[in-house]
Amino acid sequence: MTISQLKYVLAVAEYQNFTVASEHCFVTQPTLSMQIQKLEDELGIQIFNRGKKPIQLTEIGKKIVEQAKTIVDESNRINDIVDQQKGFIGGEFKVGIIPTIVPTLLPMFLKTFLKKYPKVNLIIEELTTEEIVKKLTESHIDAAIAATPLENEAIKERVLYFEPFVGFIPENHRLYNQKNIDVDDLELSDILLLEDGHCFKASVLNLCKAYKNDSSSPFQLDSGSFNTLIKLSKENMGMTLLPYLHTLDLNEMDQKHLREFNSPAPAREVSLIYHKSQLKMQLIESLKNTIDGIIRGAISFNDIKIISPIYNKKGA
Repeated sequence: MTISQLKYVLAVAEYQNFTVASEHCFVTQPTLSMQIQKLEDELGIQIFNRGKKPIQLTEIGKKIVEQAKTIVDESNRINDIVDQQKGFIGGEFKVGIIPTIVPTLLPMFLKTFLKKYPKVNLIIEELTTEEIVKKLTESHIDAAIAATPLENEAIKERVLYFEPFVGFIPENHRLYNQKNIDVDDLELSDILLLEDGHCFKASVLNLCKAYKNDSSSPFQLDSGSFNTLIKLSKENMGMTLLPYLHTLDLNEMDQKHLREFNSPAPAREVSLIYHKSQLKMQLIESLKNTIDGIIRGAISFNDIKIISPIYNKKGA
């Protein structure tokens, strides 16, 4: 039995197809099939039921896969232990980031991080919160940046910053002439929202539900893009709420539509998260320190009120 054989088993279990699994393992399909067959012969059992489409695990195969995950994970950590001991900051580092953070935070720290740590092979994935938790648990990514808290005992959270909400108000809106707005002013019926699957939407709903429960509206539209919400708002289809960092790139005309909240301003908590068994702490610390150094100059709000997302299986 070899680590490579166990990795092949895990790949087939994940993709339920020998050909696809071999592509992800960077070996030929015959080689992968032969090694799995060799392992099955050695153990005297059948791991996969090849007669079903897609390929399925046998009952004993399910137990073997669970143990194989543990063995492969631990074997991968040997290099992490050595790197940590040597203080080496390099190697592959996979990071997931939720969609509402990627376009603003990533350009702020990416160039600085890569310049400071040229030996790091940084791999960024845009993922929903649900995908992030799953991939962290299965060791497919090393860390992630997401809205917190997640209330997951297996996930450690290191707060990076608190990002205030800002109102984007069209000219004909009842709040346009106000210098600042209050949470009490919000009515869910005239707020344009992101589509389901974004935790920023959950945060806004949480914010509004605490004060207003009137959700009647002449029309309803959920968008996957803040830019779309801004364009619709400018067409007087309703107001919207934006994360503060997203407002920094707006042009001068659009800036006129922005209204900050009176103190304490509602905000979301953004954290660097990782699995509690993660060993790439030198990389995690390096990423956190880089973001900390940049974000301090971008967000200077002190009096804020944290509005946590309602995390569920659709949270992102």
